[in-house]
Amino acid sequence: MRLARIGVAGSETPGVVLDGDLFVDLGDVVDDFDERFFAAGGLAALPALVAERADRAEPVAGRRFGAPFARPHQILCVGLNYRDHAAETGQAVPTEPILFTKSPNTLVGPDDDVLIPRGSVKTDWEVELGIVIGRYSSYLADEEEAERSIAGYVLVNDVSEREWQMERGGQWVKGKSAPTFNPAGPYLVTPDEIGDVLDLDLWL
Repeated sequence: MRLARIGVAGSETPGVVLDGDLFVDLGDVVDDFDERFFAAGGLAALPALVAERADRAEPVAGRRFGAPFARPHQILCVGLNYRDHAAETGQAVPTEPILFTKSPNTLVGPDDDVLIPRGSVKTDWEVELGIVIGRYSSYLADEEEAERSIAGYVLVNDVSEREWQMERGGQWVKGKSAPTFNPAGPYLVTPDEIGDVLDLDLWL
């Protein structure tokens, strides 16, 4: 399934986009695609809800997509997670993951404006594959259990202010957490739609 949230910023309606770019509005039965929805097992109920409403699907054309999930508890990021990106920046592939967070107010829709911070001289962007965790997870036993915790995947634009990140104290959060610095979407795609997640092409 392709989960999406469509409408005016702050008042998006949750639903599912079908083949042919038709939107099935679920706003009457789903409050939002948020932490509470996923924790309650809401994904399992979606196929039946979509089937009941498929004949009322409306064209997506011309409507605004918000981020396909709302109010994340945390946006946790891994730096230099692609070998070619490490090489292009002249840095070694890290022996331990470089972790940083982006504040929740960085999250916006895929076509929303990115607000360049006052004084920015090195605003940059890069494509990332976002993984949305759909249940509380801690000290998982193995990779299979981790995979079972994934609600879906989302295209993310990781926007950064490189001077603030690299040249002014080495503060990754400072360079990456300005409001609107995390456009995401348009869809949250469930794992069954992906195939081999390690064999995806990403471009921006």
